[in-house]
Amino acid sequence: MSFDHRTPMDQTRGTDRARDRRNRVVAIGLSAVVVAGLLGFGTYMLLEKSEAKENDGASRAQDGKQTEQTEQERKKLAAEPIADERTWDAKTLTRHHVGTDVKYPMKPPVGGNHNPAWLNCDGVVYEKAVPDVNAVHALEHGAVWVTHNGKASPDDIGRLASRVRSTPFSLMSPYEGQAGTIMLSAWGKQVTVDGADDPRVARFFARYVQGAQTPEPGAPCTGGIDG
Repeated sequence: MSFDHRTPMDQTRGTDRARDRRNRVVAIGLSAVVVAGLLGFGTYMLLEKSEAKENDGASRAQDGKQTEQTEQERKKLAAEPIADERTWDAKTLTRHHVGTDVKYPMKPPVGGNHNPAWLNCDGVVYEKAVPDVNAVHALEHGAVWVTHNGKASPDDIGRLASRVRSTPFSLMSPYEGQAGTIMLSAWGKQVTVDGADDPRVARFFARYVQGAQTPEPGAPCTGGIDG
């Protein structure tokens, strides 16, 4: 049988030193685990950011390619002829602001004096007829105006409305008294089409939505009035 010949104080100090050594070992072990975890998390985040950057770059490249293709398609459509299109000399279409009604020589009007307030035309489909004097101001800003006289089929109206809603600088409304069932108007330009699938619709939009005929390029199609 062996006896510890150390004094009680020495025994206590030994116990404390042993406890300190165990604590240091535990602390070092925990620190190693934390460092390893931080290193692993940092590596994961770097990989995530790198992958996200690559995906973002690929997405932007694809968007740019699609935009370029869309612009090329628009230019191609704009260059194609629009059969039976009517044109008015821009020099004869006056552009004064007036506070009274205007008697236009064509229905719907394609230009002339107009109200100081333009009709909102940022892809807006109006269920009721709109004032000529405000719609003409929208044409001056580069909008295309789609009108129908009530004889168009619901399918044609729905498809044309979808095109307008997805096209800034365009508007649509009923128009009583116009000669054609469906007509498209821009400043100094107008055509009657057979239906929503008439290829002249896409050509007219491609050529005249903020086209070269626009008297005030850069003017807004929002901030006006709603019919």
